[in-house]
Amino acid sequence: MKFSLRRQSPSPEEANSSSRSGFVAFAFELIQVAAVSLAIIIPVRYFLIQPFYVKGASMEPSFFDHEYLIIDELSYRFADPTRGDIVVFRYPMDPKQYFIKRVIGLPGETVEVTENEVKVYNDQHPNGLVLDERPYLGDEGKPSPTRRTLTLKTDEYFVMGDNRGSSLDSRYFGAIQRTDIVGRVWLRGWPFDRWKMFDRPVYTETTITNNQ
Repeated sequence: MKFSLRRQSPSPEEANSSSRSGFVAFAFELIQVAAVSLAIIIPVRYFLIQPFYVKGASMEPSFFDHEYLIIDELSYRFADPTRGDIVVFRYPMDPKQYFIKRVIGLPGETVEVTENEVKVYNDQHPNGLVLDERPYLGDEGKPSPTRRTLTLKTDEYFVMGDNRGSSLDSRYFGAIQRTDIVGRVWLRGWPFDRWKMFDRPVYTETTITNNQ
């Protein structure tokens, strides 16, 4: 006696049910992946780092137009900005705009800008210190077309662009508030041939000249 086995084809109802189950399982897995990705990306994007695009020539030669920067937003949650930091902040006259400048004066200091130098007055140096800015301005420096003297409050910072002749900064709109500062420039990601991570310049007695 011979027996033969034949595979029974599923009914159309069973095939449709299986197809729906597979699609639901795939959709559920996709939602899980998306949720995990968002849980990682959103905190990083809004609380740790943020991309910014350079527009204009105010920070040349440190940064040029169309360069792509990554901003460190975490450090300033634990420490205050320091002199020499390159920061992104909300423009005081229009908070919807973001500017990039270098921190020159710290809270409580008096900053005096003349054509060829920047002098800072504070408790440690009541007679003033002339900042040696050659590490980022070059040996020849960039003369400032605008003179300005400003005393900063306890939550204010004086910022300037490295391109002193083409920068709208604290010489014109005054000090910025601590709460205006978004973060510190961490690295330049584009163009690739100018990729660089940025450290704070160290102002020591060898890089700041006592002008007494």
